[in-house]
Parts: sequence; C-alpha cells; structure tokens
Amino acid sequence: MTLYARLNHNGAGTFAVVEGDELHLLDGDILGDHAKTGETVPLAGAALLAPMKPAKVLAAAVNYPSHVPSAKAVLDNKEEAPAVPQLFLKPSSSVVGPGDAIIIPRDARRVDAEGELVAVIGRTCRDVSPGEALGFVFGYTCGNDVSARHWQRDDIQWWRAKGSDTFTPIGPLIASGLDPANLELRTRLNGVTAQETNTRALIHSTAELISFASRVMTLEPGDLVFTGTPGVTPKLEDGDVVEVEIEGIGVLRNPVIRVADA
Repeated sequence: MTLYARLNHNGAGTFAVVEGDELHLLDGDILGDHAKTGETVPLAGAALLAPMKPAKVLAAAVNYPSHVPSAKAVLDNKEEAPAVPQLFLKPSSSVVGPGDAIIIPRDARRVDAEGELVAVIGRTCRDVSPGEALGFVFGYTCGNDVSARHWQRDDIQWWRAKGSDTFTPIGPLIASGLDPANLELRTRLNGVTAQETNTRALIHSTAELISFASRVMTLEPGDLVFTGTPGVTPKLEDGDVVEVEIEGIGVLRNPVIRVADA
C-alpha cells in the first residue's frame, strides 16, 4: 500500500508520497508521470489540501442496508433497497480538504454528515465490466457527503442539498493498494461514534458502481466516486467537529460553522 498527499508547499498545491513521518515531495501528477524531488517535509503540521481536484464527483444514494430506514424517512423512499445503483452528481466546487470548515448555509435547516469510502479514478474509464472496474481506480480516500435534508426532500434536484460550497470534504490522504470490499469505516461527531460499518456491507460494490456509471459516462482521471453511507446520519451544528475514519487511509476531520441568520 502507498499513501499520497497533496499539500500547500510554497504557496502551491504539491503532491507527495507518505513514508513514515515524512512527506517526500513529488514533481508531476500522481495520476501521470511523477518522481521524487529529493525534498521532504514533516507530515506533522503539513498544510494538507484536498488530495484531488476532480472534474466531477459521483455519489451513491442508499447503498447500505442499514441506511434504508433513514432514507425512507427523509425521502419517502418506498424501495427496500435500490435494485440498481442510484448515482447523483456533486459539483467539484463543493470539494474541500482536511481541516477546512463545513459551512452550513443561512437557509439550511437540518444538515447531516455522511461518512463514505471514495474511489479515485486513475485512468479513463468507459463501458467497463465490474470485473475490470477496479483496475481503473488509482486509490481510495475518506469522504463526507454533507446533506441538507429538507432541500433534499423538497427540491426537485439535489443541487444545493448535496452541492453547496464545502459539502464535499475529502482526505486526508489517498491510499493505493487497498481492498475496497473489506474496510472499517467510522464517523464521529465531537469524538462520539455516530456511524460504523465495514464496506463489505455495501449493497452495490465499488466495482459495480464504477461499471454502472461507465456505461453512460466517461470517468476521467481524478474523478471521484462516493460509495454510500451507512446507518443513521448525524446532524451537524455550529461548533461541531466531524471525523470520518477509514482503515488504511486515516482520519478526515472538519469543523462545522453555521452562517448566522441575517
């Protein structure tokens, strides 16, 4: 397994490979040609950024059996579980990194965190089978599909419920060489575990999600595929700190700020 980071170094976003307690800076793009520069910086205290700047973000709705009751309550969903993957798009403008604040908009009411495993596409992927799909993945990161519930329920589209600025935190690292079908995932709110699962419980596997999407949409290097969230999702309030931890990747930690009413 190899861990990769993206950090603010001398005012620019720079990729690095993690080796022990050090970041070995890279020249180039981790999805293409790259090499170590010979320069290192300590991992502790490094200004980590969102590890990828995607062109697009796909996310799976209702993809754990444990989340079906919550989805039915929020969305009046009549299905026990989706027979085929239910994917939606989140704008790349909503992506933020570790330590960045999740900003709850002024008009949003209930806003929840959704801890998820996220696949990072490594090479152009079009019309691939589930058996081929994981070969197009560069690695995996932690994600939080932040969701404004009443907008999700009442709007025809989920553009603001799922796509408001800061509603797609990812990080802190990208891990290559993981098995996405057997990873422990936990979401904590203010240090208390709110969600806990293993990715083997996914209704539609990571490979199935990627294959399904690729039938109609070309997935490009750097694109992200959120795989779904388990159980009951925790409500976010001003001053909270939410953490998503996935085995082998690390902990994505973000503070929460609610915009005050005018």
